[in-house]
Amino acid sequence: MNNLTKGINMNNVKKIGFSALAGSLAMVSANAIEYNMSGGMLATFTTQDHPTGAETVNGKGLGVATDLTFTAAGELDNGHTVNYMMAVDTDGALSNTSSQLTYGMGSMGTLQLNNKGGSKANGIDDITPNAYNETWDGLTSAAANNNPSFFGSSTASGSIDYRIPAQELMGLTINGSLTYDPNAGGAGASKGGVGVGSQSGTAVTLQIAHASGLEIGAGQEKVDTQATTKAHDLERYTGYVKFAAGGLTIAHQEAVEDGAASGTDSNPDKEATMTGVAYTAGDFTVSYGESEVEVAAIGVTAALSTIELTSIQAAYTMGAMTVSAAMSETSNDAGVAAQEYNENTLAVSFAF
Repeated sequence: MNNLTKGINMNNVKKIGFSALAGSLAMVSANAIEYNMSGGMLATFTTQDHPTGAETVNGKGLGVATDLTFTAAGELDNGHTVNYMMAVDTDGALSNTSSQLTYGMGSMGTLQLNNKGGSKANGIDDITPNAYNETWDGLTSAAANNNPSFFGSSTASGSIDYRIPAQELMGLTINGSLTYDPNAGGAGASKGGVGVGSQSGTAVTLQIAHASGLEIGAGQEKVDTQATTKAHDLERYTGYVKFAAGGLTIAHQEAVEDGAASGTDSNPDKEATMTGVAYTAGDFTVSYGESEVEVAAIGVTAALSTIELTSIQAAYTMGAMTVSAAMSETSNDAGVAAQEYNENTLAVSFAF
């Protein structure tokens, strides 16, 4: 083979190689997946005063919490998108605190697999504005009845959402969702496994927002059979109204839990109200929130005293750092008349 022929053949080989590489890169680009990692750290100084409580819920202490969030996002050949998110708590033992797989179908809506939390119903459990946290989130005692945000809790994990694409109509933005949970009240099953229990649950939500800043929303959650000893259904309902204008946000929400009291192992009915107002001016936010929980009588068990939670909060953001403070009080803690619980928190958080 002479040098000229050899040169031509080598050029052809190079062209073929470059064409194949370009095709491969184009294929990867069309199906590229983007990975991201972010994190945060929270340091707190907390004081707790529970006159009738144990020593563990009295006193003061310094605490640290750290979190990492991993996300992956990609687009398929048909234009549909796939996203995955996992939040990991690195404070002490490594644990998965939230993880969801989302499949976007464009104008046909979105499917979301809620492995660990993330259902739309649970996302509207308490929509009141705050500068630091909801009145019940880490700011009251561990008594279960102190939590007014019970809506959506049974279908939060191990469930699947269908969410309609946002509909725009005459200044309105309409969003809706349907959630199905094959093992309501339980955690998500492991890969190839099944959940514990046979009760299934469903939830629906509807949210309507207006360009004026007014938003209303409502939802229903139903668990078909709570347990083998409970021959009745559990139903929860919630509704809210929220208004935002400039730096001011006001919201009021109510929730009801109907235990359909029948049988020997039933849950009492519950009612909850949540109200909050927050104002933001530049990097500074101040808020006030209050919640009430009423637990009805059931059988020979008397109704609990109305549980009242209040919290005054403030936060100031400086770039990636936020300094927050909260003064919180619980009256009739755990439904016990005249039992008080007070908690004050100073927190510094960093996002990176």
